[in-house]
Amino acid sequence: MPLNIPNLLTWLRILLIPVFVSVFYLSDHTLGPHLKNLFATTAFLLAAITDWLDGYLARRLNQYSAFGAFLDPVADKLMVAAALIVLVKLGRADAIISFIIIGREITISALREWMAKLGESRSVAVSMLGKVKTSFQMIAIVLLLYHERVLEVDCQVIGSLLLYLAALLTLWSMGYYLMLASPKLKKHLN
Repeated sequence: MPLNIPNLLTWLRILLIPVFVSVFYLSDHTLGPHLKNLFATTAFLLAAITDWLDGYLARRLNQYSAFGAFLDPVADKLMVAAALIVLVKLGRADAIISFIIIGREITISALREWMAKLGESRSVAVSMLGKVKTSFQMIAIVLLLYHERVLEVDCQVIGSLLLYLAALLTLWSMGYYLMLASPKLKKHLN
């Protein structure tokens, strides 16, 4: 495992997961609801920024590694799944919508692994649709973790709408990736 800046940022992202999750398990006497929301949101936002930053630095500093290529998407999936589970437990996200998003992440990860074993990983490379989905998803999670009003804007309402939109984009992007992989899978299954 090469210790370079992008990989260290990915490890930081993984380490931030229990931070934003555990904040909500503290008693209200230890940390009030407002500070819980603020700390969890800040930790998640920092983790989300490291997701962008590690990829940027890997390209900029030419610090790619097979380990980093493996760990980065795992960290992303863990971060999103943990946040969605916490949000469902808090009653801030719909369980079905969260299941759709988490299920898609698992399905596409498995598809990418299978395609890589077939030597066809380029056929399911990350698309712009996947990036847009991720953007909506991350913004929705930040708003739902914060949960409070900001300048008369109800973060819960906007976050919920964006999470529903992210779920629609999730299904659309899953269909897109499956469509791209289908000819390659048929070729290898025959």
